[in-house]
Amino acid sequence: MMTSQGQHKVIVTKFGGSSLADAGQFRRVRDILLQDPARLYVVPSAPGRRFSGDDKVTDLLYRCHALQSQGQDFSEPFEKLSDRYREIRDELGLSVDLEGELSHIRDKISRGADAHYCASRGEYLNGLLLADFLGWRFMDAAKVVFFKEDGVFDSEKTNVVMMALLADGINTVVPGFYGVMPDGLVHTFSRGGSDITGAIVSRAVRADAYENWTDVSGFLMADPRIVENPREISRITYAELRELSYMGATVLHEDAMFPVHKVGIPTIIRNTLKPDHPGTLISLSLPVEPMAPTVTGIAGHRGFSVVAVEKAMMNAEIGFGRKVLQIFEESGISFEHMPSGIDSLSVVVSGDALAPHREEIVRRIAEEVQPDTLTIHDHMSIIATVGRGMVSNCGTAARLFSAMSRAGINVRMIDQGSSELSIIVGVDDCDFEKTIQAIYQEFVG
Repeated sequence: MMTSQGQHKVIVTKFGGSSLADAGQFRRVRDILLQDPARLYVVPSAPGRRFSGDDKVTDLLYRCHALQSQGQDFSEPFEKLSDRYREIRDELGLSVDLEGELSHIRDKISRGADAHYCASRGEYLNGLLLADFLGWRFMDAAKVVFFKEDGVFDSEKTNVVMMALLADGINTVVPGFYGVMPDGLVHTFSRGGSDITGAIVSRAVRADAYENWTDVSGFLMADPRIVENPREISRITYAELRELSYMGATVLHEDAMFPVHKVGIPTIIRNTLKPDHPGTLISLSLPVEPMAPTVTGIAGHRGFSVVAVEKAMMNAEIGFGRKVLQIFEESGISFEHMPSGIDSLSVVVSGDALAPHREEIVRRIAEEVQPDTLTIHDHMSIIATVGRGMVSNCGTAARLFSAMSRAGINVRMIDQGSSELSIIVGVDDCDFEKTIQAIYQEFVG
């Protein structure tokens, strides 16, 4: 398969835990990889749940670490996870030295290995098994994914090293989720970090596409627990996905967007159980067509608090907003939104983050900016209606607020960015689901 430049097409694939939960799923993955010779690189997660109530291997590894840290015996969870890998090895007839690897890992945990090392072994072992099953090269992520001394991912060093080692075009398995610190210790991304590894590999090999295989056929326009049978999203931009991910759409790890977004590589969310489904294409840009859907997706979160500050002539007081935000910063709280008026300023923050600092923040705001009034409104939900089609469709905001009005929903906050990519509203927590349903019905039906 060739690209328009005459080079061979390259696809990086990442398979989630549900896609590699047992031997049967390994066979599905192999069939998918062999369907297209462009699928040269694969990033596996650790085995996920096989059925309701089953354990994820990563959870078992965290449990091993917790028990060892408390001076307790971790044999039960370790044997349970070991049996998961043995079943895969035996059913597929693999020759990898699994017992030697398990013995080494058990010894490291016994000697006090940290949580990062323990958790990373799920992907490491699954990568070894998958490479053996496919007959592909195994490349330990600790050799090609680097973190700085403060634990921040070192994107440039990783890209240089990985690009050089993968330049030969040999089919390779790179386990997800972890890398290495400057001192040689294994370090992990946050949970779901295999998505990030897949994006990192895609950037390094200049892939034509990054396929993220999971147990759903892409993104839906709304949460199916709130909206019955929501439509699928066939195409979405990285900017739209960023908005929806921030507000709760969690098919793809949020940080996985940046490595591929940076170099314009499209991502495709695919379903391992339905490999013929086209999934959702995520790209850097899509044309804003007159007939394009106005709304791409709707998502939100409950549990925000609004700290409302009012003071006459606030707009003439230089540094007023900075002083207020600095109080939140010094308490370790990031703000979500900051709607303001001539004599008022509201800071929207997570209610859980505010709770332990509430009295201190009220005291400091009162002392440092001397407001006329200071009130806190709790139990607010924030809902984002996102769509590149808003730019070319007049009256979108009017339709949205009319739909909410007909549903008897009181709007507590309105925020629309200059890009016109999203309209964000704040409502009472009790109206969260009703708001999403009303907006969906108005724009999708």
